[in-house]
Amino acid sequence: MDIKRAKQEIKDSIEAYLAKDEFGEYLIPAIRQRPILLMGAPGIGKTQIMEQIARECKVGLVSYTITHHTRQSAVGLPFIREKTFGQETFSVTEYTMSEIIASVYEKMEKTGLREGILFIDEINCVSETLAPMMLQFLQGKTFGNQKVPEGWVIVTAGNPPEYNKSVREFDVVTLDRIKRIDVQPDFEVWKEYAYEQGIHPAVISYLELRRKNFYRMENTVDGRIFATARGWEDLSRLIQVYETLGKEVDREVVYQYIQHPMIAKDFAAYLALYNKYKTDYAVEDLLQGKWTPITLGKIRNASLDEHLSIVGLLNGKLSQLFADCYFMDAYVTKLYGYMTEYRDNLPEMTLESIYKKAENDFQTAKKSELLTKNEEKVFIRTVNFFENEISEKHTYEQTKNAFAAEADNLETQTEYISQTLQNVFDFMEAAFGDSQEMVAFITELNANYYSLWFIRENGSDQYYRHNKGLLFDNRQKQILGQMEELEQGDDFPVALK
Repeated sequence: MDIKRAKQEIKDSIEAYLAKDEFGEYLIPAIRQRPILLMGAPGIGKTQIMEQIARECKVGLVSYTITHHTRQSAVGLPFIREKTFGQETFSVTEYTMSEIIASVYEKMEKTGLREGILFIDEINCVSETLAPMMLQFLQGKTFGNQKVPEGWVIVTAGNPPEYNKSVREFDVVTLDRIKRIDVQPDFEVWKEYAYEQGIHPAVISYLELRRKNFYRMENTVDGRIFATARGWEDLSRLIQVYETLGKEVDREVVYQYIQHPMIAKDFAAYLALYNKYKTDYAVEDLLQGKWTPITLGKIRNASLDEHLSIVGLLNGKLSQLFADCYFMDAYVTKLYGYMTEYRDNLPEMTLESIYKKAENDFQTAKKSELLTKNEEKVFIRTVNFFENEISEKHTYEQTKNAFAAEADNLETQTEYISQTLQNVFDFMEAAFGDSQEMVAFITELNANYYSLWFIRENGSDQYYRHNKGLLFDNRQKQILGQMEELEQGDDFPVALK
């Protein structure tokens, strides 16, 4: 199954394992709560979905890569204790608490969350001395003589043997005590995640054209060469930072992340073309609704892959605008909640007290470790708003006016983005009409969490008309088929490599 379905399966399992009856007893007793084994190729997002699941289920998360541990750190250190049995005293070996079990208790103390996920990565790549303890852990939910605390669900992950020569196969006795989920890389699922995480649009549009290069793992005479989802995401972050610093991402830089020479070469050429098209077609002008017949004629004479690169450029710009608007809307919404509380509790509540409440709410949420990065930024901006109002010694009315200004900024931003979206639709209609390029454009809008949010909140007549009128499913298959044909064609121009 794909990683999105695997995530839902794990969430469903955790909710089932943590469900209780009217007496507070778990509906599925701990002995029947099978540890989950997530098995899949490296770099497809197994670890990342655990962080998402913990936040969404509002439980704690303790994560370990077991290959970094020795038997002593995982199980505990031995020490001698004197014990009396009958009339005789004996020296007995006992063990200190496992570092891993201790981390679970520390997490409970730190976050206040009594239930959670104990995630053990690379479970099937442990050392020879630790292997028996891992089997005991999976079968009995213990490290040494300490049990995993009640309410903590065990989730593990491993790589199939073809990806790691250190893999140890589990026997049937162990496999019969776990819940195994096999995961395969899937570009469509990753693309949803990529838009939500702000992956560089050049990466998304390239992989849309070269889907077979999303995940590759090959053995050659010179060793293993590969491209993974993790590699593309990390490369994306580097490209974004390099752009702000004015640095170039060439073939050598790409290969540091995408360790497949052919793909690294191909993407570096595409990135050069992508940046060239940005200038050649004056993308910023297109977003503002400015183009000439010469521009339209040049585009119509270009190849399909060039058309789709332009679509990718426009989608990338829109995606950033949608994401910025989503963040601003979340901030204004949170600010509105505190302003409403401030108003309803006047005159007892002061500006200082509502500031302290926002700050305390933020620190409590941060301590629980359940905030996403964006949620944390929204909280910080909200707290900073009240802190600034205090520094200005503003009254409630002045603070209310400052909030109104923030709300007006959101409205102005929304109107600007709505107009930009309309400009892009107008350009797409003028350049391509009701064609496969339009299908590709709509396809990307439908894959983007932020674009769907924006259109749902603010509407777009052109989006609704094209989405319905293009017989979307059939046309989508057509464009994807043509993209597959492109994949079989030549690489991007050598002159730009």
